[in-house]
Amino acid sequence: MGSLDLDPAESIDFSNPLNPEEFRKQAHQMVDFIADYYTKIESFPVLPQVQPGYLRTRLPHSPPHRPEPLQEIFNDITTHIIPGMTHWLSPNFFAFFPATASTAAFLGEMLCTCFNSVGFNWLASPAATELEMVVMDWLASMLNLPNTFMFSGTGGGVIQNTTSESILVTLIAARDKAMQLLGPDCVKRLVVYGSDQTHSTFTKASKLAGIHPPNIRSIPTTDDSGFALSPALFRKFAEADVAAGLVPLYLCATVGTTSTTAVDPVDLLADVASDYNIWIHVDAAYGGSACICPEFRHYLNGIERVDSLSLSPHKWLLSYLDCCCLWVKRPHLLVSALSTNPEYLRNRLSDSNSVVDYKDWQIGTGRRFKSLRLWLVLRSYGTANLQSHIRSDVQMAKMFEGFVNSDPRFEIVAPRRFALVCFRIKPNSLVEPSYTESLNRALLEWVNSRGNAYMSHTVVGGMYMLRFAVGATLTEDRHVVAAWKLIKEGADACIA
Repeated sequence: MGSLDLDPAESIDFSNPLNPEEFRKQAHQMVDFIADYYTKIESFPVLPQVQPGYLRTRLPHSPPHRPEPLQEIFNDITTHIIPGMTHWLSPNFFAFFPATASTAAFLGEMLCTCFNSVGFNWLASPAATELEMVVMDWLASMLNLPNTFMFSGTGGGVIQNTTSESILVTLIAARDKAMQLLGPDCVKRLVVYGSDQTHSTFTKASKLAGIHPPNIRSIPTTDDSGFALSPALFRKFAEADVAAGLVPLYLCATVGTTSTTAVDPVDLLADVASDYNIWIHVDAAYGGSACICPEFRHYLNGIERVDSLSLSPHKWLLSYLDCCCLWVKRPHLLVSALSTNPEYLRNRLSDSNSVVDYKDWQIGTGRRFKSLRLWLVLRSYGTANLQSHIRSDVQMAKMFEGFVNSDPRFEIVAPRRFALVCFRIKPNSLVEPSYTESLNRALLEWVNSRGNAYMSHTVVGGMYMLRFAVGATLTEDRHVVAAWKLIKEGADACIA
């Protein structure tokens, strides 16, 4: 198929879908488009002002029969796509834990896409496997993890897509280990544990692993402990389950819960888990990245006693989605539970068990060369600058916390540990609690409807609260100041 009748400036050789010179030209255009988007992002409403189904009415019902110029596609992105975007990279995005980005990670993603490597086993791409092993050990050393989690020791790490997958693969490994000891019929007796603050993905992963309610325990927390999981209460649950003939299997502890960044006491929980041979997984998706800073490392105290740990550099280490790092002490348990060995993938090195085949560390088989992103981030910024990035976000959160404390209408309702501030308009003793909640709901709606900032809410211990999460890559002090001014205006409007 030759070139079609297009404007010479748009003429493309369609006989070669990856013409290097055409790629060079269009890639430069795309980079310019992206750079312009980042430059203009602050001018867009953080939340889109569109209605459900808007895009279907704007775009054709079928794909084009003939090719369309790239500039025309850019025009449609500007006109139709961007207005329907929630801009996670906006400096005024304070709703959820951030999805951070950086030039280094973008370049790493370009390389990852460039090579298009499908590194399911070592032989399929030796560099992809070995770079991931190196990078996982690098990050482990930055976190001061014990050698039992490193390839240089007796463990190892793997890049999963999300925390959900990290929990699922470790749950499956723990389940299969129990089945080997107790027989396949034991599954219906297996019990898993988390707190009522554990991420909802834990319940989903448990169901996928064949463990269903009521054998998924959600242990209640209180504000007295900062909504952290109580080791004493965990022990009571485990004792009761053993007495009922059930088998305690797995605990998902959290360092930085989604609602309030509560931190479960890993070391004390390990005391209980060791008594009942319970697999401990630490979900440090958000808070774990901060532990590269010495002042936060104590949140991982006791980590040497757990079985697995995961954290997500895409949340706070500038690495773009998706990148979740999982370390395990006993990789052979993952491999035993997840390995597949079809004839068409067999080779001498894999058969000799002398190499790592990452297909046996994850749910799927195919995998991208995602370690390039993290490698470029670590090399381009170094530990010191990544620590400074985290400290800067924490400092901005402290500033916002100070603003809240300075206004007698507001109160902080959960301890600030990292860069999330949970607050609300104070309750009035003269009105019903439901009025306080409705007032805070109205404030959130008022702020988010303006498009100048985006916050979220949660309910913990029956209390409705607002969440202000600092961490978007482009956020500066001035954005936090502007957001607080907007919140105060909203309070004036709602309380009046």
